[in-house]
Amino acid sequence: MTMRSNRVAEQMKKELTDILSRKVKDPRIGFLTVTDVEVTGDLQQATVYITVLGGEEERDGTLKALAKAKGFIRSELGQRIRLRKTPELMFEFDESVAYGNRIDSLLREISDSNDPS
Repeated sequence: MTMRSNRVAEQMKKELTDILSRKVKDPRIGFLTVTDVEVTGDLQQATVYITVLGGEEERDGTLKALAKAKGFIRSELGQRIRLRKTPELMFEFDESVAYGNRIDSLLREISDSNDPS
């Protein structure tokens, strides 16, 4: 990733967090966190990685709501970030957080089973 696309990705992450928490009023969007944004080198596409508090149902609802609000979110973003063309947004779940939690719980289990007390 180039220096410019890194800067754009960081700026987008900040603005998307604000837009999703203040502007998007869909009740299906639960407690959501933007964990990362990856922008292609040509700044045409951006993959927004999110985590959602809750189970599978909350995740599905949030993804549907984001898909429905994509146009609005993109136009809001376009007003805040000065780019010739606002990147096309794709929302994906950040599996790294769940993966990290799983490793953490496995390590805790091992530690507890090895504890002689």
